[in-house]
Amino acid sequence: MEEILDRAAEAAREWGTTRPDERAAALDAVAEALDRETGDLVALAEWECRLPGEGLRAEVARTTFQLRSFAAHLRSGAVNGVVVDREDPAWPAGPRPDLRRMLVPLGPVAVFGSTSYPFAFSVAGSDTASALAAGCPVVVKASHSYPDLADRTAEIVEAVLPKGVFALVHGQRRARQLVLDPRIKAVAFIGSSRVGRELHHLAATRPEPIPFYGGFGSVNPVFVTAQAARERGREIARGFAQALAQQSGQLCTKPGLLVVPEAIADDVAAEVRALRAEPLFNKLVAKRFETGVEALTEFLDVLVEGGSVAGGHAPTLLRTTATDVLNGHDEVLSECFGPVSVVVTYRDSHELLELAATLPGQLTATVHGEDDDVLPELVSELTGRAGRIVWNQWPNDIATTPAMHHGGPWPATTSPFHTSVGVRAVERFQRPVVFQGFPSRFLPEVLADER
Repeated sequence: MEEILDRAAEAAREWGTTRPDERAAALDAVAEALDRETGDLVALAEWECRLPGEGLRAEVARTTFQLRSFAAHLRSGAVNGVVVDREDPAWPAGPRPDLRRMLVPLGPVAVFGSTSYPFAFSVAGSDTASALAAGCPVVVKASHSYPDLADRTAEIVEAVLPKGVFALVHGQRRARQLVLDPRIKAVAFIGSSRVGRELHHLAATRPEPIPFYGGFGSVNPVFVTAQAARERGREIARGFAQALAQQSGQLCTKPGLLVVPEAIADDVAAEVRALRAEPLFNKLVAKRFETGVEALTEFLDVLVEGGSVAGGHAPTLLRTTATDVLNGHDEVLSECFGPVSVVVTYRDSHELLELAATLPGQLTATVHGEDDDVLPELVSELTGRAGRIVWNQWPNDIATTPAMHHGGPWPATTSPFHTSVGVRAVERFQRPVVFQGFPSRFLPEVLADER
C-alpha cells in the first residue's frame, strides 16, 4: 500500500500537467487494449459474476466507449474549463485586472468498484476514466464479487499507463486505509448505503476532509396514472416485470417501487410470476437479499413469492397501500438489492401526490401517463427528489452521453450536483484556479496568449 500510494503521489504532478491530447491518447490506448482482450475478459466474468456473456460483451463495449468519450472531451479542450477576462480599467464594477481561470486536477483518487457492473463502473469504468481524464492518478479498490476479473482488467490497464498512474488493491482494511490516507484527494464509491456512509464519514472527518462522491442506490419509484393504467395496463405490467428482471434486479436503477391503481396490481403480479429464477452475484449478495426480503415481509403482503430455487432466485413482489406508507410504514422507501419490488396501490391523485412528497432522494423517478393527463404537480414534486425523471420508459439503462445525469439528492448520492456518467463526470476531480496579472510566459499553456 505504501509503495502504491507513494507512486500515485509522485505521478500526480507529472500526469496532471500532461497535455490533454497526451492523456487522450493514453485513454484511447486503454480502450484498445480492453477491446483486444474482450473474449478472455467476458469468459472470466461469466464464470466469476454469473452473468450472461451477451450482456457482458455489451458492457465491455460501453466501457471502452466511455474511455474514448473522455479522450474526445480532452481533445476538445473543454476539460480545462478556461475562462479569460482581460484587463479592463473601464470595467463598470471598478478596474478589472487580467484574470485567467482554469481547472486543475485534485490529485490521487480512490475508486471503489461496483458489484453491479463488473466493467462499466469498475476497474476501468466511468469513475476511473473520468479521474484519469482530469489528470488524477487512480487507485482502485476491487469489488469482492469478482477479484480475478478485477486483477486481469487491472493488468491490462496498468500495462498501458505510465508508472504510478494506476493501481489496484483488495480488501476491506485497505478500503479504509485508502479513504484515510493523506495522499488520496478524492473518493468515488458505488455500493451499499451502510458501507458508503461509513466511508463518507471517514472522508469528512480526516484532518484534511476530501470530496466523497458516493452512490448508494435508491428505489427508483415508478408512478402510473389512472388513465395510463386503463389504456395500457398490461403493457406497463409487462415492461415493469422485464425491468425488474434485468440482471436479476442487481442494478442501482432497478424499479423497486411501483405505484399503481388497484385495478392493475393483479396484471403486474401475473407478469412477475412468469419470470424465471436467475443467479445472484455471490453468496454474500444472496444472503443480504434474503435478509432484506425477510425484513420487508414482516409488514408487507406477499403478492408473488419468489425466493431461492434451483439455479438462482425467483423475483419477489410485495404489496402495500399508499395509505399505509403515509401512516408511517415507510420502510418500502429503502432499497433492497436484488429481484424484489413493492407494489403500492393508491386511491386518487391526491394520495399519489402525497406519496411522491414522502420520497427521499432518488437516482431516478418514472411516470407512466398519457399526453392529456394532468401531471405538472407530480413532475414538479419528482424534480425536487430525483436526478433523472423518466416518461413512459424504464430507468434501468444509463445512457453514456453528455446530457446524462447519474446522481441525485441524498441519500441516493452524496453530491446531487455531479454525475458519474458522461463527460461531465470529470468535473468531480478538478478544482478551479485563477491566475491574476501574470505575464503570459509564466502561465500554463492553455491560458497563455499565443506567442
